[in-house]
Amino acid sequence: MSARAITVFTHGRPHETVPALRELATICVRAGATLRLDAEESAKHPALAGVEGIELHAPFAHDVEVCVALGGDGTILRALRAYARTPVPVFAVNFGEVGFLSTVEPERMVEGFEAALDHALDVLSLPAIELEGPAGEHTALNDVSVHRKVGGRVAEVGYAVGSEEVGSVRCDGLVIATPAGSTGYNLANGGPVMAWGVAGMAVSFIAPHSLSARALVIAPDDTLLLHNSSREPLAVSVDGRPVGELAPSLAVRTRFAHDVGTLAQMPGSSFYLRLREKFGRLSR
Repeated sequence: MSARAITVFTHGRPHETVPALRELATICVRAGATLRLDAEESAKHPALAGVEGIELHAPFAHDVEVCVALGGDGTILRALRAYARTPVPVFAVNFGEVGFLSTVEPERMVEGFEAALDHALDVLSLPAIELEGPAGEHTALNDVSVHRKVGGRVAEVGYAVGSEEVGSVRCDGLVIATPAGSTGYNLANGGPVMAWGVAGMAVSFIAPHSLSARALVIAPDDTLLLHNSSREPLAVSVDGRPVGELAPSLAVRTRFAHDVGTLAQMPGSSFYLRLREKFGRLSR
């Protein structure tokens, strides 16, 4: 791989990202860097053909300097999964709604990207959840959800920590979230918000049919086992993407994993500042 190669991921609205990529390409030319778009990204951006500083139909490579994600949290999570367990940081510009994982808003994109090329950004390691079950092994940077199918009966999910059975809840499903994912589906369920840097998994229930079902946080060295006590199969999703089913009487196992994703951050950024800016803005 040539020096200063940069992978690009974008969301599905190229009319928003083409101008941004042209601007980033200009900076790359000055810095001796190249934005690399694979076949899928190139198909979204045919208007970038021949633009200096951009390589279209570039094969995916792990040995790049940085990964740029232009989109919302879904796009950012895709980039983080692509470079999981590598030192490649994801520099994310919020072209989505909340963009809780983003490095900068679009108006600070140039400033942030120049800092990324100068290696002047802070780097944050993100944990993940490892899922093992009938649908295979998967890694979630945000959350894992096990939930009833559309039109299906209310689910009954049993859960145990280590060898200790904790309980069984009739509900629409259950969400296990990382600290980074605790402000998503977990928060919507009334689950606990976990600051980045906290180790552990937040567990919350989707529409529980119980007055005693309470969210909880699982210690990082403990394993959580979920058992489908329902009469129907349950859907399993990882970071919002369906990955399979959990048949009746079967179980999935989840565990906390340290240092899986690498996220670039502006100096001085903090979880609490991000929480105020992102969710304070939505409440006005």
